[in-house]
Amino acid sequence: MTKIDRYVLRQFIQTACFSLLSITILFVVVNMMDNLDDFLDRNATIGMITTYYLYFTPEIIKLMTPVAMLLSALFTTGRLSTYNELSALKSSGVSLYRFMAPIIVFALLVSAGSIYFNGWIVPYANKKKFEIARIYFQKDIQFVSKNNIFIQDSQTRILSIGIFDDSRNVAQQVSIQDFNPEDATRIIARYDATEMQWNPALKTWRLVNGTERRFDRGKETLKQFSALSIGALNFSPDDIRKKQEKPEEMNYTDLKMFIDNQQRAGHEVARWLVDYYGKIAFPFASAIVALFGIPFSSVKRRSGLGVEFGIAIGISFLYMIFLQISQAFGYNGDLHPLITAWLANMIFLTVGVIVLLRVPK
Repeated sequence: MTKIDRYVLRQFIQTACFSLLSITILFVVVNMMDNLDDFLDRNATIGMITTYYLYFTPEIIKLMTPVAMLLSALFTTGRLSTYNELSALKSSGVSLYRFMAPIIVFALLVSAGSIYFNGWIVPYANKKKFEIARIYFQKDIQFVSKNNIFIQDSQTRILSIGIFDDSRNVAQQVSIQDFNPEDATRIIARYDATEMQWNPALKTWRLVNGTERRFDRGKETLKQFSALSIGALNFSPDDIRKKQEKPEEMNYTDLKMFIDNQQRAGHEVARWLVDYYGKIAFPFASAIVALFGIPFSSVKRRSGLGVEFGIAIGISFLYMIFLQISQAFGYNGDLHPLITAWLANMIFLTVGVIVLLRVPK
């Protein structure tokens, strides 16, 4: 790395960090003012509010990192172009491609780090944030109740649980219905039990105090039991808990397992697949907007920083519009989830390459 690379990269990193810090603080202040009435109504303490926004910050950083990278690319390149430093570099034989190299490498490293950050750190922080909001502020209460839970364990088995005791991993008022694999309208067995207990060592469920009814050619046999091993089920107590979580609260591994379980049960999983692939695609927006912003601002203009800031906000707004539109098609199953997650990135990457090819090198 040359001295010029270090100089350019230092300017870029300083601007990106300042932009991200400023946007994060502004976002927190605006959100806090918006929720001030809720905090006052719930008599929230300063410590509780601070904890809430401490866990909220990773989500803001995740969303605002591409914006900060774009601002930094525009401001850094624009300032060097305004003060003729970029022209001097080109005159000395440094092409625009060579000038961009350290910034793009750094942006790719940020994208790689964001995959882990967005995939594991942000979901953990979101889970804590939602817990605080649900318990103390009565916000975001959009999860499945621990009462009246219905689970399609497979394409031929359905369970209903009256009450789930999270502390003991015990389900109460349980009913299990098995259907004929060749005719899904014909029930072949039904189990009703007062409790269903989880054995963590064997990772199996056991029915307690119930009845087993079997149906064969119009005949029904009834048998009572005090304990009955139901065999392998495709869910555990953790899966019941995860049914209460949003995709934002699940890391890559948990979300993939959740999707696999839903597919095994025969459910439509397009929405969750879009979110899963999006967790990987979105971090690369940081590198793509940098590739877009550097050549765009490399042409010397008389506009000031305000215009550069407006351009960055406009580009970010367009990116979010493309992202939301593609997600809508993906959620409805009109587009493949993988294409949906990467569509906005592919469009802006194409535009960035076109801009790069058109500007003087």
